[in-house]
Amino acid sequence: MRARLVAVLVLLAALAGPARASDWGLIVPGESTLESIRARYGSPTSAENQKVENYDALEWVYQGAQAPPGVVRLTVSFGLLTPGGYKKDVVRTFRLDPKPGSFNKKLVVDGWGPPTRTGHEGRFEIFLYEQGLLVYFDKDGGDATMMVFTPPQALPAAPPQR
Repeated sequence: MRARLVAVLVLLAALAGPARASDWGLIVPGESTLESIRARYGSPTSAENQKVENYDALEWVYQGAQAPPGVVRLTVSFGLLTPGGYKKDVVRTFRLDPKPGSFNKKLVVDGWGPPTRTGHEGRFEIFLYEQGLLVYFDKDGGDATMMVFTPPQALPAAPPQR
């Protein structure tokens, strides 16, 4: 019976495919709200009111003991301009600063699929996902050092290969 349950779970995981690029830790930019973040992660370590494009916005930071496992810091930015108007309590973006070894390149590709684009900023490799994820890898290209989650982004056409 237990082997059958494990086989069913493995099959369901395989059929599910990679996670949405803009999704991690039950946070979905453009969908998750301030209250859903508070319910999941508790009160932030710090909170800061900001102005973003003349709108009142809020940024919450979870770090130290309040950061999720495997993460040095989780930064959640609230306030999203939508076709229906400005929604101050909706997640605009969030950023993970992972602990070394928490998110390597293989884990990122296994979890979110192959990137839409890759590039470099200085010596750092970057993965860009049209579904809303930007991943910076360390100078050795092995570990993710920063992951920024956004609503899906339409990317401009790639420059021609030479």
